[in-house]
Amino acid sequence: MAAAEQKPSIPTLMEFFVVVVRIGLTSFGGGLSGWLLREFVQRRHWLDEEEFLSGLSLAQAFPGVNVVNLSIWIGYRLLGTRGALAGACGIIVPPAILVVLIAALFAALTDYPLTHLVLDGVGAAAVGLSLQMGIIAARRVAMKGLEQIVIMAAAFVAVGLLHISLPLVVVVLGALSVSLAYWRLARA
Repeated sequence: MAAAEQKPSIPTLMEFFVVVVRIGLTSFGGGLSGWLLREFVQRRHWLDEEEFLSGLSLAQAFPGVNVVNLSIWIGYRLLGTRGALAGACGIIVPPAILVVLIAALFAALTDYPLTHLVLDGVGAAAVGLSLQMGIIAARRVAMKGLEQIVIMAAAFVAVGLLHISLPLVVVVLGALSVSLAYWRLARA
């Protein structure tokens, strides 16, 4: 029988929990749904692809963090209520403990000048990356016309220099941008 046609097997509670903990501790940022797909469908064959995608749809429809919802759903689907609890605890508790330990380590290291130098370097890199993205965006906006340059400059001045609330700036300048685009389309 081909791998895609294998009948899904059922893990033990401990097997499921260990996989969820490993994913929770080793995965950062986006792409966790892909990691869960790889582990539960492709590698371990505990779910088939259709089941997984149904669970992903449900996880995205419910409030909360999608990967937590998906871990709970997978656990429930495989092992019932105990699996749902194992999925929730496995994806939340170990990473939360790790974050607390890292914060404690950081607090212990704040007295050392090297810590501040490292953080200054990280901060400079973040500013550089943000500046790079700003320059790229500015170049693209400059190609589109004077109105876009004025709106971009207004956003920079409003948020960066005048410290006006970002949501307010987005609403006002967003409405102005949409109005200008509508006016330009109506003219054409």
